[in-house]
Amino acid sequence: MGEVKAREVPPFRADQVGSLLRTERIKAARAERARGAISPEALRAVEDEEIARLVAREKEVGLQAVTDGEFRRAWWHFDFLEQLIGVEGYEGGTGIQFAQTTTNPHSVRVVGKVDFNPAHPMLDHFRYLQSVAGDHVAKMTIPSPNMLHFRGQILPGVYPDEGEFFADLARAYQKALRAFYDLGCRYLQLDDTALAMLCSEEQRQQMRAKGWDPAELEAQYTWTIQKALEGRPADLRVTMHICRGNFRSTWLASGGYEPIARTLFQKLPVDGFFLEYDSERAGGFEPLRHVERKDLRIVLGLITTKTGQLEDPDHIRRRIDEASRYVPLEQLCLSPQCGFASTEEGNLLTEDEQWAKLRLVVEIARSVWG
Repeated sequence: MGEVKAREVPPFRADQVGSLLRTERIKAARAERARGAISPEALRAVEDEEIARLVAREKEVGLQAVTDGEFRRAWWHFDFLEQLIGVEGYEGGTGIQFAQTTTNPHSVRVVGKVDFNPAHPMLDHFRYLQSVAGDHVAKMTIPSPNMLHFRGQILPGVYPDEGEFFADLARAYQKALRAFYDLGCRYLQLDDTALAMLCSEEQRQQMRAKGWDPAELEAQYTWTIQKALEGRPADLRVTMHICRGNFRSTWLASGGYEPIARTLFQKLPVDGFFLEYDSERAGGFEPLRHVERKDLRIVLGLITTKTGQLEDPDHIRRRIDEASRYVPLEQLCLSPQCGFASTEEGNLLTEDEQWAKLRLVVEIARSVWG
């Protein structure tokens, strides 16, 4: 299948969020490594081979941007965050409570001043992805800086002034973006569930119960992203995925984008947004009326990753047409609503169903944009 004829810079007409179902070989090798049955080098060799196969499959279905499927990670966010200077992973707590299930109790905490680690292992992850991407765009996905605050813990005494924490965090991300850029990365995505939680009144109540003011949190998170992206190279395309939670095909929050629409579309200096629009929980397209920038791309996540049932192409085309009432068709793109495996457990569908979904994205994009 050929590629969709699309703009030369990302996000592309047919795109993807990033994570993909772990293959059985990856799962087996990671389990063996956890038992100490194989060496880190042996695990790395398996990962390399499976990622190379994965990238070849992404090219085959017609995607222009390829990822490593996050095959080397257990979590979409913690694996990156716990390798920052001043941050560590730990087992404890109760896990994250989703609609119908709970994650394992792994989390992260800030134990010292935060900075970017120039030997961060995900730099090597990108190097390998770049080496197998060929003439396709190698897309790197990392958590938004907001996630360290939203899902992490700052130990007492480390940052008496929380403003200093956010300033250090933003500088760490400035360094991270430069480090990936220097390796050749030109397409980087920030994944953020914290902002999406502000769409939910239930989640806002939970924030207040923790002593957080949702309005202050929104302002602080906005500032942090603005500072993190300050001074980034002009040809580094940065997108943001706004996610309501994705674990074992379940979710965390409901609510349309209206409460944060002005912040998203008018204050965050990104090149595009990947927005979940696969269910009624996401609300309607009306918040897109706040998109004022003509260079801002909106990637409609109309294909669900939570089930294997394939969408009706005509229905998806009608939905794209509906969204174009608020944002010109030229500024729209199409993707699945989220990754297929935000954690290594993955969503409840098969690999064949996953690839059928991605192929459908490409086919619909071709029919809509040519």
